[in-house]
Amino acid sequence: MIPTLAGVHHLKVPVSDLARSIDWYRSRLGYTVGLEFQEQGVLSGVVLHHAAGGPMLGLRLHPEMAAASAGFDFFSIGVPDQAALEALARHLSGLGESHAGVHRASLGWIPELRDPDGHEVRFYSMASHTELGDEPVTIDNPRETAEAEERAQA
Repeated sequence: MIPTLAGVHHLKVPVSDLARSIDWYRSRLGYTVGLEFQEQGVLSGVVLHHAAGGPMLGLRLHPEMAAASAGFDFFSIGVPDQAALEALARHLSGLGESHAGVHRASLGWIPELRDPDGHEVRFYSMASHTELGDEPVTIDNPRETAEAEERAQA
């Protein structure tokens, strides 16, 4: 029997500075603090929520783990379509935030971004240009393949 699941409840990221990370996720992506967790009277974590459908996001104060995982992409946030990704990219650019722009990826389109601790935050469009069926789709050299397909579309 296959167990019943209901999607991703929340994502959690280790951070070195809670206030800085809360402000970054608020100003860049529109998150707000929904829950605060204290240990011995000290704020040790928060759960952020998003009014426009983003997944709940936990930020946990853990400087050593944040440093060790810098550069890793824990998750990809879904965005409705390519147009929404392009609007997100313009928003980030308007804030002076460095990102990779909107590019074709294996299933949708993706801009890449780094949070204050260097974790890669990725976004994929929920609208896909690749159909998935009963058999796995094999993509050789994903980045190079996507770049070649993007050039062919230009």
